[in-house]
Amino acid sequence: QLQASGGGLVQPGGSPRLSCVASGSGFSIDAWGWHRQAPGRQRELVASIISGGRTTNYADSAKGRFTISRDNAKNTVYLQMNSLKPEDTAVYYCNAVIRPTGAPASFNYWGQGTLVTVSS
Repeated sequence: QLQASGGGLVQPGGSPRLSCVASGSGFSIDAWGWHRQAPGRQRELVASIISGGRTTNYADSAKGRFTISRDNAKNTVYLQMNSLKPEDTAVYYCNAVIRPTGAPASFNYWGQGTLVTVSS
């Protein structure tokens, strides 16, 4: 189960940090992602990170402002967001590509989403 947190009302220019924890045991996480869905728009990838390395990927809208990081020991991924704009308002979802211990395949899981509203 993935549990996201850290959303809320943020003023323009604010710097909240989102967290997403994968609970349970008996698995490893191959990759994490943060996505967002604004009202009336499709869900889009914001950032992703491969747990086994340092490979990250960012949407153009996030480059230079957002930073994704992970703590493998805590099964947690973070999204540090800086210089927020009103157009960053959206529900932010985390996803994790999870591999059960000993399993040949991995599975994609989604968190419940956390709303970030950027407004003065």
